[in-house]
Amino acid sequence: MKNKIISAFSEIGDKLSKGINNQELLLAAKKSVDDNPWFDIDSIDSALKSISNWLSTKTLIEFTNNYLFAQKPKTIAVICAGNIPAVGFHDMLCVLLSGHKLLCKLSSQDKHLLVQISEFLFQQEPSLRDRIEFTEDKIKNFDAVIATGSNNTTRYFDYYFGSYPNIIRHSRSSIGVIVEENKPNTIPPNYSLLVADILTYKGLGCRNVSKIYVPEKFDFTPLIEASKAYESYLNHNKYRNNYDYYKTIYIMNNIKFIDSGIISIIENKSLFSTVSVLNYEYYKEIEDVIKEIEMEKENIQCVVSNSKLIPNAIEIGEAQNPKIYEFADNVDTMKFLNSLK
Repeated sequence: MKNKIISAFSEIGDKLSKGINNQELLLAAKKSVDDNPWFDIDSIDSALKSISNWLSTKTLIEFTNNYLFAQKPKTIAVICAGNIPAVGFHDMLCVLLSGHKLLCKLSSQDKHLLVQISEFLFQQEPSLRDRIEFTEDKIKNFDAVIATGSNNTTRYFDYYFGSYPNIIRHSRSSIGVIVEENKPNTIPPNYSLLVADILTYKGLGCRNVSKIYVPEKFDFTPLIEASKAYESYLNHNKYRNNYDYYKTIYIMNNIKFIDSGIISIIENKSLFSTVSVLNYEYYKEIEDVIKEIEMEKENIQCVVSNSKLIPNAIEIGEAQNPKIYEFADNVDTMKFLNSLK
């Protein structure tokens, strides 16, 4: 069965790599945009193409070789967030590749994309219909839970699902660290890619960079210029309203900020920023930044940097293109699923 599941996913990988370039996905995308005002066709297209990177036969075989395939399947309830398109796909993939059954509670903000992807899977492997179930209602008859939500909803999850084997994820954010080019193992930062890390999906994902650490006397001009590639966001009502609102607040309260015309860049120590706002913090010594990252690791999803001086950092531009083995919250989902008896 494992090989059949891998084959089914690899077959649909080619379809997803073309984004919404087919009638079924386009229809699902349009329904998703109607349900979620933060979604648009371009962001859905990007999400599907990113997912497809995991679905080559070679990648799936190498990934699953490190784990067992369950001979007695459990039913795993996966409670999806709805902040970015098809955000629950990786959990869905892990549940099926580990040999278990999926009971997926869809977010009302994203209830079409995973269903359509599953229809493609059923076309390749009809027996998967017995292993995938979607619901928007209260979940029941399950053995373990994987739930993703905000800090508020995770308290609810802890209360209701604490007696089950579980992975419960809370709010996290991502950061960027710009290191001066004269440092060892450091390359010039690509600001176009950094802006993609910040603004893809309008900044709504946990892998979106919401704060950057920069050296003193940092020149923001290249970042400002790169942000103009996202000028179309100003035609999006929800994004434009956020941008105008916070810009007005800063002006009225005499708060110093940098206006790129697309994002407001403000000096703020917080890891978390709202949509259309990028926080920054100056640093003197890179060692201080490394210590801060270690202290805040439970609140950080990923770190991008132009330098290998930053432990576990990924390259700038890779925040929204995680590898299949880069698990959310750094919790190995496959290992958890293998542990279920």
